[in-house]
Amino acid sequence: MNDYVGYDVLAVEDKAMNLSFPLTVLYPSSTPGWPESLGPYELNVALKAPPKAGAWPLVLVSHGGGSTPLVYRTLAHYLARHGFVVGLPEHPFNHRGNNTWEYTAQNLVARPHHLQLAADALLHHPQFAAVLKPNAVAIVGHSMGGYAALALAGGLPMTGPRESPAGAPEPVATVADGRVRALVLLAPATGWFSHPGALRQVQAPILLLSAEHDAHTPPEYAQLVRDGVPDPAQFTHRVVANAGHFSFLSPFPAARVSPDFPPSQDPPGFDRARFHEELNPEIASFLAQHV
Repeated sequence: MNDYVGYDVLAVEDKAMNLSFPLTVLYPSSTPGWPESLGPYELNVALKAPPKAGAWPLVLVSHGGGSTPLVYRTLAHYLARHGFVVGLPEHPFNHRGNNTWEYTAQNLVARPHHLQLAADALLHHPQFAAVLKPNAVAIVGHSMGGYAALALAGGLPMTGPRESPAGAPEPVATVADGRVRALVLLAPATGWFSHPGALRQVQAPILLLSAEHDAHTPPEYAQLVRDGVPDPAQFTHRVVANAGHFSFLSPFPAARVSPDFPPSQDPPGFDRARFHEELNPEIASFLAQHV
C-alpha cells in the first residue's frame, strides 16, 4: 500500500468535436499530502506532486449522467493508495454543470470516445507515461458510466427511443479499445445493448454490482450483461442488499445531505460510509487480479 496520493487536473482535447474536458488524476506519490478543499469536498492529497516510480495500471472512472467526477473521490483515493493511477474525466455536456447532451445520440458516441481520449492523454503524458503499465486499462462505470465502459470494451449499442428522432433504433458509432482489460459496473445503464449480439465482443472480465432498491437501473439491466457476454465465467454479479442507485457515490459531507438532494440519499437503514469501507477493497481486489 502506498502512503501518499498525488492529485492533478489535466485538460484533454477532442479535436474532432472541437472541445476540451478536465481529467482529474489521483495517483501513487512519494510526496506527503494534506487535507485539500476540492469544491465542497476535502481530500488528503499532494497537489501536482510527481508520481511515484513504478508500473501502475490505469483505471478510468466514468461518472453517471448529470453527475461529477469527485462524487467517486473516496474510491479513487483508495485505488491510488493501492497502486493504481486513476483518471476521472468530466464527460462534456453530460455533467452537473451542463447536461445538454443527455438523452442524445451524440452523448452515446461521445462518452466512450472521451474515455479513450482520457486513456491516450495519460498513457502519453510526460509524467504519467513513465509510471503506467502499458496497455493495462480498467474502467469503473456508474450508471451512464457503465454504458460507456461496455461500449469502449467492444459493446455494440443501438439508440433508444429518446435518441432516435426517426423512431427506429440506429447503430451508435463506437470503437472498441483493446487496451481495456477489466470492467467494474456499478448499477450500470445498459438498455442500449438489448439487441442480440450487442455484447458478444466484450472479452474483459466484469464485476457488476447492482442495488437492491434501484429506481433508475432495473434488475434486467444486469441480466442483459450476464446473458450478453460470450464467457459467463468472466462475469461476476452481486446485488447489494438495501442499497439504492446513489449508494455507490462517496458519502457526502453532512452539509450536503438532504432529501432535496437525491444523490445524498439511501434507502432507510443503509449505511453508505460502512458500505464503502467494503466496496473500495472489493473493487481494488478485482482490478488487481485482472490488470
